[in-house]
Amino acid sequence: MRLSHVIAALEALYPPAWAESWDAVGLVCGDPDQEVGRVLLAVDPVTAVVDEALEWGADLLITHHPLLLRPVNGVPATTPKGRLVHRLIRGGTALYTAHTNADVADPGVSDALARAVGVTGPLRPLAPSPDDPRRGLGRIGDLPEAVTLKEFTAQVAAGLPATAWGVRAAGDPDRMVRSVAVCGGSGDSLLETARTSGADVYLTADLRHHPASEYLERPGPALLDAAHWATEHPWLADAERALRAALPAAEPLQTRVSTLVTDAWRLHHEGVK
Repeated sequence: MRLSHVIAALEALYPPAWAESWDAVGLVCGDPDQEVGRVLLAVDPVTAVVDEALEWGADLLITHHPLLLRPVNGVPATTPKGRLVHRLIRGGTALYTAHTNADVADPGVSDALARAVGVTGPLRPLAPSPDDPRRGLGRIGDLPEAVTLKEFTAQVAAGLPATAWGVRAAGDPDRMVRSVAVCGGSGDSLLETARTSGADVYLTADLRHHPASEYLERPGPALLDAAHWATEHPWLADAERALRAALPAAEPLQTRVSTLVTDAWRLHHEGVK
């Protein structure tokens, strides 16, 4: 199967036009006419993931995060990112990115996150797109039954891949929660949206001290903060299934989801009590 056919399927699922204006999505390197037989999906285009792609013989690496998010004037092999580009090209491995266009898709990154932590009811966007209320950032849905915040924190930790960061909760541990708002990746820009959503708890990543502290001074959902990588990893399996379903069955691809933990944080210590 040609890479151009795989790209067409990906862009039907996650149209580049849905990406934010600052984002960098689409084909990073690779020849659209090259043949593709093996596809690896991962969150981050980092050295360990490129190692995995090349060792497995992947013809295409699909990542959620862009390699070249900010403009560059060149990709010399003397720089970390340039070195990865050179390795991918030498290895015949194309690189494709679906980032904020996958965040707002229906289903997208936050749908996968919600299902991973046990939200079973219908989902709706936390911040709907202006041109389509089915799409947008974040999701809101319900648990099958109410549980305490302490119990839900444990449920989230069990549903997401393990990281050194773990899962942190802010709020009364005995508070009952059923309605859940989530946003895969960095979600503190939606704190006020979550407050007025009617949710009992808001799960996201990269919450900073001051916004979270100020947020908790007023009524609103409890907060759960997980590792950025962990909140986006569940989407990979969804994207894998959707891609396979979108391609002709007569031309099967070998696909694989990377399980490498590429979260930046490696150690966690609670300190001496």
